[in-house]
Amino acid sequence: MTALNTYRVLELAENVSGEYCGKLLADFGADVIKIERPGSGSPTRNMGPFAGGEAGTEKSGLFAYLNTNKKSVALDLSREEGMLALGKLLDHVDVVIDDHRSGWLGDVGLDPVSFQDKRPGVVLCSITAFGQNPPEDRQNAEDLTVFHSSGWGYHTPGGGYDQRPPLKGPGRFLVSYEAGMEAAMYVASALYEREESKKGQFIDVSMHEVMASRADYVLAQFVAGEMDVSASRNAFDLFGPAGIFPCRDGFIYVFMATPQHWEGYKQLVGHPDWAKDLPSDWLMKGLTPERIANCRRDLCEWLKSKSKDEAAAEAQALGITLVPVNTPKDLLASPQYQHREYFTEVNHPVQGTALYPTVPYRMSETPAQITSPAPLLGQHSDEPMASVSGGEK
Repeated sequence: MTALNTYRVLELAENVSGEYCGKLLADFGADVIKIERPGSGSPTRNMGPFAGGEAGTEKSGLFAYLNTNKKSVALDLSREEGMLALGKLLDHVDVVIDDHRSGWLGDVGLDPVSFQDKRPGVVLCSITAFGQNPPEDRQNAEDLTVFHSSGWGYHTPGGGYDQRPPLKGPGRFLVSYEAGMEAAMYVASALYEREESKKGQFIDVSMHEVMASRADYVLAQFVAGEMDVSASRNAFDLFGPAGIFPCRDGFIYVFMATPQHWEGYKQLVGHPDWAKDLPSDWLMKGLTPERIANCRRDLCEWLKSKSKDEAAAEAQALGITLVPVNTPKDLLASPQYQHREYFTEVNHPVQGTALYPTVPYRMSETPAQITSPAPLLGQHSDEPMASVSGGEK
């Protein structure tokens, strides 16, 4: 039994955000039919890394990850026969996922305002950079654009380095992954609501709004009027001894802001003389550059002889928020990840066998599972058509 095995999803998406949304639903059992362009397929098929280091329609590691458990149907939506086939599929699905620019859905007969006139039970989810009907100059925004417009460039780097240029964010597709995850949760919620109402709905996911919702709580304080709005990037900085520090075999990240953190820290580094007369709440109310420097200095000294796992274990036992900065190799070797079976071995017919990450949560009765690799282009073009022509869903 899987969580979503009774639902059929039509994926029109051609970008990371929509494909990741579809993947999350597929890995929980939904029957996801992906529409692809004949010959070339989804644009993500042309994005690396590539198996064997050579580009190819079936060699994209990104596509392979984003499209596990799906079916691929090649349809040319620029031709009448392609649109007719799409219409037949739309009559037999519960969910439609799209991530094209706003307005595109209307071109394929799924105008967000009127689609329910014909298909009242469908949940239609659109993921766009800035929602429906944005200004023209925001229609084609990329992840990097959305990342910075949502405040994250303003927020990073932290640690008081406001004179340094803003960071681009981790990876290529942070924004897309966050938006895709949000969209998948909205779709699941809409399907749950449909059990009672018997009605579908339109879900408008703005990647910009998703990322703004992930920003530091300081942004919320600006909006609520609890802090003066500041043009300084230091407004987001909590100062204190938080940050990434070297240890014997790599790096750790530490965050300290409470009296409990402070008491644990003193014990960890051996109760230094400079710390004896400091108030217990100085991390919240008594920050000074000198105190922060002393705190960081002693922490660095203590870390010199510690591996990152040793440091994390000792610090966490004292209630300090200190964690290793893990490499991919560390994650594969992690006892916790191994116990949770976070990585699953998947055999792709072209790319071969590799370990794929699953999801960071487990449902005891209906866990997410990767049961099939990403499809070859057009692999299932006949199968869904035969299914819907017989009236099945």
